[in-house]
Amino acid sequence: MRVLLMTGKGGVGKTSVAAATGLRCAELGYKTLVLSTD
Repeated sequence: MRVLLMTGKGGVGKTSVAAATGLRCAELGYKTLVLSTD
């Protein structure tokens, strides 16, 4: 499974959503990699 989160506007909570999603996927046993390209 691949999940991609992106938006052009700043301050909309991308980092929080990405961190929470990555953490939950890891807890469920998925191989997880979270990258930031700011």
